[in-house]
Amino acid sequence: METRNYTYIVECSDGKLYTGWTNCIEKRLIQHNSGRGAKFTRCRIPVQLRYLEISETKSDAMKREAQIKQMSRSQKVKLIAEGHLKKILEENNINI
Repeated sequence: METRNYTYIVECSDGKLYTGWTNCIEKRLIQHNSGRGAKFTRCRIPVQLRYLEISETKSDAMKREAQIKQMSRSQKVKLIAEGHLKKILEENNINI
């Protein structure tokens, strides 16, 4: 099976946004919501996936994560609004 690389944004229980990257989005969301994810999300669970991009390589996903982290909250909210999360999940058979 081909490894996929994802850049994602989750919304925390307090409304804050967290951006990360992973090669298994299903597993990563479970980690975040069980308190074993990033320090930032541990005290802000549950988190909900709000945005997802698929990248060709790990490097591309990590670069995109860095770009998104530099964005303002309003830019991230716009990115989420313009994203097609449901379509991406369906087309790639991702069950979260």
